[in-house]
Amino acid sequence: MSTVQEIARAQHPARRAVLSGALKAVTLLSALLASGLSLPAAAQNNAAAAFPDKTVRIIVPFPAGGASDILARLVGKELGDLWKQPVVIENKPGASGHVGGQQVATAKPDGYTLLVADMSIFTMTPSLMDKMTYNPAKDLAPVAIIAYSPHILVVRNTLPVKNFDEFIEYAKKNKTPLSLGVTLGTSTHLAGIVMSKNLGFDLNFIGYKGGAQVVADLAGGQIDSTLNSFLATYPMVKAEKFKLIAVASPKRFGQIPDTMTIAEKTAGFVTGSFQGMMTTAGTPQAVIDKINADVQKVIASPVLQKRFEELGSEPVPYSAPEVSKWLTEQTAFWSKVIKDNDVKLQ
Repeated sequence: MSTVQEIARAQHPARRAVLSGALKAVTLLSALLASGLSLPAAAQNNAAAAFPDKTVRIIVPFPAGGASDILARLVGKELGDLWKQPVVIENKPGASGHVGGQQVATAKPDGYTLLVADMSIFTMTPSLMDKMTYNPAKDLAPVAIIAYSPHILVVRNTLPVKNFDEFIEYAKKNKTPLSLGVTLGTSTHLAGIVMSKNLGFDLNFIGYKGGAQVVADLAGGQIDSTLNSFLATYPMVKAEKFKLIAVASPKRFGQIPDTMTIAEKTAGFVTGSFQGMMTTAGTPQAVIDKINADVQKVIASPVLQKRFEELGSEPVPYSAPEVSKWLTEQTAFWSKVIKDNDVKLQ
């Protein structure tokens, strides 16, 4: 009989209970150390194994109906079915995604509060805003990239070009720079700057508060062109409201395989909407990895694959560390574009 057991038998019942608990703790500690797991690692693994055991909230920092909201609801439903726990979508729009982002940044770091948003609010917005009440790089932790949907370059029907080669030639020869409708300070604006500089022509950037008005004015012939999301723009191409010229994907894209990529004329040019998932910094890595694995599982399902194709999106099967690396690289790239061109958030 061990010394701890002897003392437990000899003491008052209350003391025996305390000492018995101590014996169990010592036994558990010995087992953990024997297995090679540190206490923090073991705690993380236990948290991941139990996750989730209650409702999970997904914050969307934009109004309902947009790309982030649509994808959050699609993925949230599938995750809820997989986890057998409620997954609640909450729209918290404001300040170009800043309001919703801050709410997640200050949440309890346990993985039960997630953020689904266009990743440009982490790679571009910090370099555009003079003051932010939180630091995305320090206060948020990357979880996954859910889907990518490219920008497409479209022009008014009366512009005398039929493809990207003709667009470049026309833009270079035209005495007046072609107008490009953009939401100032967003990925479409910055992508237009990089495209025009790389290909050697000027553009007249016409600023709007949102992409919907850009599309409406292009259909009405008030502007020459726009570089806008596939999701919002392609239906108008099919309706013949304007012409499709090029796509900003790394290779020929899904529903439009005959459309030239911008990268075919300027290597490495890839822009669009990367819809990602973040959580609060400090969340156990084991929990983050579990969420990532479950996201990969649901976006690979036939149901979501089909829906993504309909929406003009593609899943992006990055691990959490790969998302972190991608964010670092993208932030550095767009920060330089913003600084070099003195772009301000309007």
